[in-house]
Amino acid sequence: MPKAKISALGCFVPPGVLTNDDLSRMVETNDQWIVERTGIRERHIAEPSIATSDMATAAAREVLNQRGIGAAELDAIIVCTVTPDMLFPSTACLVQDQLGAVSAWGFDLVAACSGFVYGLTVGAHLVGSGTHRKVLVIGADTMSRILDYTDRTTCVLFGDAGGAFLIEPSADESGFIGHLNEIDGSGGQFLCMPAGGSRMPASRETVDRRLHYVKQEGGQVFKFAVRKMFEICEALLEKHSFKASDVKLLIPHQANKRIITATANRLGLKEENVVLNIDKYGNTTAATIPLATRDAVAEGRLNKGDLVLFAAVGAGYTAGANLWRWAY
Repeated sequence: MPKAKISALGCFVPPGVLTNDDLSRMVETNDQWIVERTGIRERHIAEPSIATSDMATAAAREVLNQRGIGAAELDAIIVCTVTPDMLFPSTACLVQDQLGAVSAWGFDLVAACSGFVYGLTVGAHLVGSGTHRKVLVIGADTMSRILDYTDRTTCVLFGDAGGAFLIEPSADESGFIGHLNEIDGSGGQFLCMPAGGSRMPASRETVDRRLHYVKQEGGQVFKFAVRKMFEICEALLEKHSFKASDVKLLIPHQANKRIITATANRLGLKEENVVLNIDKYGNTTAATIPLATRDAVAEGRLNKGDLVLFAAVGAGYTAGANLWRWAY
C-alpha cells in the first residue's frame, strides 16, 4: 500500500485585524493582561460577507495553485470546522461546488481544535489504503461569529482563518508515520456552545441568555490541555520508537502560549524546535496548524526529510497527534 505524504499547503487569513487595544475598548481587558495569559497580541476577523466556506475555498485554491493541478483531480475533501456556514449541507459540499471539484466526495469533520489533526489522520489513511490519490484536508473556522464580545474570558482568544494540506501517495520514505487520537467526553461541559442543536434548539430564551456563543471554564480546560498535550506527544513518539530530540519541529495547536511552552519544556525541546505564532493570529481553531506550518516553511524551518510532530487538544475533550516525515 502507498505511503501518504503532504504535497502542498495553502492558507487564507482575512485582512481585518483586531488588536488587544481594540478589544480593551470593547470589554474590560488590556494588552498586558492578554499577552501575559495567552501570548496573543492580535487576531484577524472576517468581514461580514466572508463565511467559513469562503476561507476554506481560498486556502484550497492556494493549494491547487502551488501543486499546479486542477480541482477536478481531487478525490475527496475533508473540511474540519466547528463554524460551518450552516448545519447542512456540509461545508465540504459548498467548497466542492465553489472549487468545481467534480470528481470529489467529502464531509465535515467536527473535533474543534483537534479537527485538523483528525483530518490529517483520515486523509492519510484514505491515501494509504490505495483508494484515493489526492485528498484535500482543510481546517477553517470563523470563530468571531460565535464569540460573545462582552465575555473577556473567551472573546480575547480567537480569530478567523483557513488552511489546507493536499495528501497524496509518496514515492519515497517521506510522509505519514503514525497517529494517536483520543476523546474524553466527560470534559465536554467545560468548553462548548450550549444552544443551537437538538438538545437546546434556538428560541427567544436561548438568544436572550446568550447561549449561542462559546462558553468555557478556562481553568479546567487549561489543566487538561497542559497535561494531555505532553502525554499524547510522548506516547506517539514512544509508539514509533522516536525520542523528542529526533523531532525537527513540533507544530502544536495555537491555543495558549503557556500550554505550548509547558509541552515543549516537558518534552525537552528547544525554542527553535517549536512553532509559535499565536501572537499574530490568536486561536483559529482548526486552522492553527496549517497556519503555523505555512509560517515554518516560509521561514526555512521545515525541509524535506525533517520529522514533524503535529499535536492538538480541543473541546470534547479531543486530543490528537500525528508524525510525518516532511516531503518537500
